[in-house]
Amino acid sequence: MSLPIVAIIGRPNVGKSTLVNRLAGSNDAIVFDQPGVTRDRTYRACFWQDREFLVVDTGGLVFEDDTEFLPLIRQQALAALAESSAAILVVDGQAGVAAADQAIAQWLRQHPVPTLIAVNKCESPDQGLAQAGEFWSLGLGEPFAVSGIHGNGTGDLLDELITHLPISTGDEAPTETRVAIIGRPNVGKSSLLNALVGETRAIVSPISGTTRDAIDTVIEHQGRQYRLIDTAGIRKKTIRGIRPGIFWHQSRLQSHPPL
Repeated sequence: MSLPIVAIIGRPNVGKSTLVNRLAGSNDAIVFDQPGVTRDRTYRACFWQDREFLVVDTGGLVFEDDTEFLPLIRQQALAALAESSAAILVVDGQAGVAAADQAIAQWLRQHPVPTLIAVNKCESPDQGLAQAGEFWSLGLGEPFAVSGIHGNGTGDLLDELITHLPISTGDEAPTETRVAIIGRPNVGKSSLLNALVGETRAIVSPISGTTRDAIDTVIEHQGRQYRLIDTAGIRKKTIRGIRPGIFWHQSRLQSHPPL
């Protein structure tokens, strides 16, 4: 049996990726104080008590706007929810209940997946309960005051979360071959990943820089498992003050004929 999956859902810039990094004990998910940084769904392994599971980070949900990547982000969030055993709706405790939070909560109530509310950015334990209390109005049960930055309250959230997850068999995972898909921006790396997987695993767009996080997917072919990793486009780094034909490599300058 594969590990159960937990979808991390929420509007833009509420700290979903910060919370994912906290739960996974890593800094793999890109965090930046700007909406729309996360676009594709990215998976991270988590462990709590005696349970293992995956959390899937998704882009910020906006229902009333079809510009740029927003419709594609909604498709990715729906795909994550469809494969998940539970979901965590992340909201901003400092901003309070927003209309977008209410719209997402209504959307989540239409799905049978059990959902917990993580009221993020509750850095002060004294104020956390008051900040979280406002989110009872979303109708999804008890809101948990947490801080993705400091870790406050995440233990209580995880204690409740694992009660909704199926118990995995603990079978040893088969050996997998890891394959990284690398190239400059806009050469079709994500299209190749989608073709190999057979689904829209990564958002594809003619806009350079669409893929930002490293997106990994496991497939099986002829009895063997492969982990395909789609990466962001590699750009040539320019160094101010260095003339064309010189590039930096392994901590020293080397001469190189102009391309």
